[in-house]
Amino acid sequence: MRLLPLLLLLTVACSGAEPSARGQFRIATFSAEITPPVGHALCGGMVKPAERVADPLFARGIVLWGGDGPPVVFAALDWTEVRNEAYERWRSELARAAGTSPPRVFLSCVHQHDAPYADLEAQRLLDAQGLQGFHVDPAFHERALQAVAGALREAARAPRRVTHLGMGEAEVERVASNRRVVAPDGRVTFKRYSKTADPAIKGAPEGTIDPKLKTLSFWDGERAVAALSVYAVHPMSYYGTGAVSADFPGLARSRRQQETPDVFQIYASGCAGDVTAAKYNNGDDATRRDLAERLRSAMARAAEQTRRAPLDRFEWRSSALRFDLPPTGPASVPAMEKTLADPAASKSSKLMAALGLSWAHRVARDQPIDVPALDFGPAQIVLLPAESFVDFQLAAQKLRPDQFIVALGYGECGPGYIPTEAARAEGYVEEHGYCWVAAGAEAKLRRATAEALAASGK
Repeated sequence: MRLLPLLLLLTVACSGAEPSARGQFRIATFSAEITPPVGHALCGGMVKPAERVADPLFARGIVLWGGDGPPVVFAALDWTEVRNEAYERWRSELARAAGTSPPRVFLSCVHQHDAPYADLEAQRLLDAQGLQGFHVDPAFHERALQAVAGALREAARAPRRVTHLGMGEAEVERVASNRRVVAPDGRVTFKRYSKTADPAIKGAPEGTIDPKLKTLSFWDGERAVAALSVYAVHPMSYYGTGAVSADFPGLARSRRQQETPDVFQIYASGCAGDVTAAKYNNGDDATRRDLAERLRSAMARAAEQTRRAPLDRFEWRSSALRFDLPPTGPASVPAMEKTLADPAASKSSKLMAALGLSWAHRVARDQPIDVPALDFGPAQIVLLPAESFVDFQLAAQKLRPDQFIVALGYGECGPGYIPTEAARAEGYVEEHGYCWVAAGAEAKLRRATAEALAASGK
């Protein structure tokens, strides 16, 4: 056991970055292309496979040294989701490249649907049903992962100083709307999808959203080095045509990067399980560009309104989160096992069963989800799992009103949708499916979030 500190020190040194004493902060930025080849599944096999590349996909991230322990890594992938074994593999390889431990890797997907989705165990279950490569190509997955790990490793050879933290926010105009709509006859429906044709559903009030885009930036003296912008909305204008795309968040990030070539720009999605762009989306190229411009504008205004504070510490914390599985219904283990083995079941049904069983096997191993937070003093980043509803993001902000809270979604994506109990009672799960957690998930997630944020009220 006495060898562990020495081995960790050697790993960090071999990565090219000297270990920093507490209070001496360094940052490295990294980026790698993770675009799938033509023919690869998109959205995990739920939409048409890749026929062409409309715009490339990237992993973009930062490594931070100088806090309460080994380095901390943050990475945002232009992919739909990464879950279970694949999620752990990403964290393990990025941790190895940075000389840190997997729990200190914050990994989030932006969640565009014309992009890859990775659950390696689910693909093996599909392999046994003759559906090789239907969900993800493991060889491509590994190439993408190693490209990102290599970019991180190379970036870590030349870190630069960080002296200040920047906190800025701006309202995003005419982008987000909640799925929940009260129909003219008084019924509650959650059918405000990313593109919605029904004018009564499309045109309903925005509902519960977080109107603010938040940007956390890192500065060397008077110069910004990197900026992380987060907004809660499903990042799709249209999808399913076979054109690989980072959609409007990718366009906004690219435009912002062109405007600020010396500031490394990262975009991540907030807790947007029940938030889409439907109210303002016509599902065409013109609307995609409009949505991108509104997002870019908010990123620029958040930068203009940034207040800075000296960076004198950061502390990593994490809480363990365990969910219960649905005991009955189509998402129960017996039902999913039956569907997967049924020769007459559709490919899409088998896919949903494989995804659900992969998650169920993780739960059976008693392997909890990490809910990590990084506390800078005046600000915190917290990463919530899967398709958490926006209420959890808003609740996180209320837990620590003394801090600038940046809440991200789409961490470990195994659970699928994580609705509030109110939405569950109104029929969200029956209407949407794609939810592998039982009732009671809201209280569990709220408690884990409070523990990660070190909030006194839970």
